[in-house]
Amino acid sequence: MTIQQKFAIDGNELTGKRVLVTGGTRGAGEAIVHRLAAAGATVATTARSAGATSPSALFVEADVCTLEGAAEVAAATIDRFGGIDIIVHSVGGSKSPGGGFAALSDQIWQDELNLNLLAAVRLDRLLIPRMVEQGSGAIVHISSIQRHLPLHESTTAYAAAKAALSAYSKALSKELGPKGIRVNSVAPGWIHTTASEAMVRRLAAHAGSDEETARQGIMNALGGIPIGRPAWPQEIAELVAFLVSDRASAIHGAEYVIDGGTIPTV
Repeated sequence: MTIQQKFAIDGNELTGKRVLVTGGTRGAGEAIVHRLAAAGATVATTARSAGATSPSALFVEADVCTLEGAAEVAAATIDRFGGIDIIVHSVGGSKSPGGGFAALSDQIWQDELNLNLLAAVRLDRLLIPRMVEQGSGAIVHISSIQRHLPLHESTTAYAAAKAALSAYSKALSKELGPKGIRVNSVAPGWIHTTASEAMVRRLAAHAGSDEETARQGIMNALGGIPIGRPAWPQEIAELVAFLVSDRASAIHGAEYVIDGGTIPTV
């Protein structure tokens, strides 16, 4: 069975829902766009460059790491859709070099915070008032198990930003729940994406080793993955699709870990 067959969608449970997915042209974000569109949602997405193919009804080429980019995305989404029902903050990642804390300049720290925390904060601030007006909505922030298991060699700044995102998401849920808006977060472990493979190449280059050694080093630093593999982007998308649907109408203020069993504690 192919991965496409395994996650074939048959349903229209999100028909009529207006959705924004950030970082929706590659990796988990791209899979989320396809999954929600297949369920009937009208999807807008944004990234710094367009993907090869997308079922989204609106694509906004913008850098949501900046205040100006976030404002451009929010304005285009509201102008096209007239409102928003679901926001999925999938944009994220890390370009930090190997070498531990000493290799992280002020600019690297700011870049990691802008991408992994402040992009979501700014877009929420611009879009949530529309949800409050209509008295309904669902928001999912894509965090990371790195907030529990930071890799000191390469992900200190990324992990700190994702930890802040999880805390922000929880705080937001307390404020918005009484207003009819559900807020949850998803914390993936290692996902098999082009971005994760790029990190492998950076670590290999820094250490002067090969990619397989770097890949195994990441696995060892994580303590292993009991199911024996990273997650597929489509598996992340399935969890997100559930959380934004009416099937999860009582799930609020929670964080769901999807890591193949990597985190070794309850």
